[in-house]
Amino acid sequence: MKKKFNIEVDCANCARKVEDAINKVEGVTANVNFMQQKLTVEAPDDQFDALMAEVVKAAKKAERDCEIEL
Repeated sequence: MKKKFNIEVDCANCARKVEDAINKVEGVTANVNFMQQKLTVEAPDDQFDALMAEVVKAAKKAERDCEIEL
């Protein structure tokens, strides 16, 4: 399943740090578009919700001010 979310990051460097951290979550492929403030997450359908919790945790760990609208 692939879904898009609004994400608030302060700079392009922060977006890259968040993207790298999310991509370390097993089973998840992510892309952060800083200019559009969008996060695209692709993960298996049956695990999507559980993995999104891990995605949010990884994003917050990488960049404390990051906000993802679920």
